[in-house]
Amino acid sequence: MFVFGVVLFALGILASVAWHECGHMWAALATGMKVRRYFVGFGPKIWSVKRGETEYGLKAIPAGGFCDIAGMTAADELAPDEEDRAMWKQKPWKRVFVLAAGPAMNLVLGVVLLYGVALVWGLPGSGASVPRLGCVAPTQLSEKELAPCAGEGPAQRAGMRPGDVITAVNGTAVADPGATTKAIAGSAGPVRFDVLRDGQKLSFEVQPQRVSWFDVDPATGEYRRDPATGKPLFREMSKVGVSVEAVTVRYNPATAVPGTFAFTGVVFEKTWEGVVKIPSKVGALVHSLSGGKRDPETPMSVVGASRIGGELAEHADEYKGVWPTFVFLLASLNFVLAMVNLLPLVPFDGGHIAVIAYEKARDTVRRLRGQAAGAPVDYLKLAPATYVVLAVVGVYMVLVLAADIVNPISLFQK
Repeated sequence: MFVFGVVLFALGILASVAWHECGHMWAALATGMKVRRYFVGFGPKIWSVKRGETEYGLKAIPAGGFCDIAGMTAADELAPDEEDRAMWKQKPWKRVFVLAAGPAMNLVLGVVLLYGVALVWGLPGSGASVPRLGCVAPTQLSEKELAPCAGEGPAQRAGMRPGDVITAVNGTAVADPGATTKAIAGSAGPVRFDVLRDGQKLSFEVQPQRVSWFDVDPATGEYRRDPATGKPLFREMSKVGVSVEAVTVRYNPATAVPGTFAFTGVVFEKTWEGVVKIPSKVGALVHSLSGGKRDPETPMSVVGASRIGGELAEHADEYKGVWPTFVFLLASLNFVLAMVNLLPLVPFDGGHIAVIAYEKARDTVRRLRGQAAGAPVDYLKLAPATYVVLAVVGVYMVLVLAADIVNPISLFQK
């Protein structure tokens, strides 16, 4: 199952990149440009077929793909039949449309994947569901064993029932099970729970039980340990005897549409926060290569992401919600592809769009001054900056790949 998950996720990544290139190709064809080649993969050609003016094919290295549009820049050599159809000679809106179509296709695919999750499994809702209640163990004996206890726990005595959905703790809304557990553990006195039960809003005041359990690092979810002995450290906290899990909202094909768009906004925001943090994670990546603990918020390469896909498939029978997480990860990856490609740096799509915007603004000013339009931007003059971007991105990708091989991120503790 691990190998199956790795292969399946890698194919999902490859399909996402190929879909991105389809966006460029279809937009170019729709606006009258000539697409010379559309290939999935790089390196030696395995197979190809010509349909009309375009050669479609597969190459040996499944690490992406490309779409070759005639005359993407003024420096490209053109065949006689391509002179009037060269991309750089087209109207600015057509060129922007073609360049933006690739990232747009990734955005569309990400939304479609989330819509599929909404229909098949449902989407995470706000709050924390209570599947069961019970007594509170006074202490923790080992990483997998609690001290025995009996009878009802504080929450059960206060009137809470399995199936309740906790929406707030002590008047503060809780978004997920983790926030709920943290709010309970940090309460020194009585805990007020706002819950939903069969659509009815209820409140319960619960006197928590103070216990001595292993201390958990909220950033990693792992136990804090004594540097000298390696044994877990204890921390006094509050417990009320409730188990919490994520709330799942079920949808039909109609209600899934607004639900998907609302959830897409949440995923998109979280993904953007991760993209913004990418430059600041260099130190953490270097630290992980030298034997330090891998920061779970560091970016992953195709290898690392595929490995996570393998882990998810491997634990599909053991944990609930594995396959939705698998699809969530692939949807998030498509959002990352869209965001990165829209960065205003050549050679990304956003960099080419920025060049077109510059040409348009420049020509507008020249026209107002009674001057003719200027010549196309000379990409040879942009070459040094392009090489710098490629070098920085290349080094960073090698660093991430090395970290994924030497010290990979793992969702499941061994």
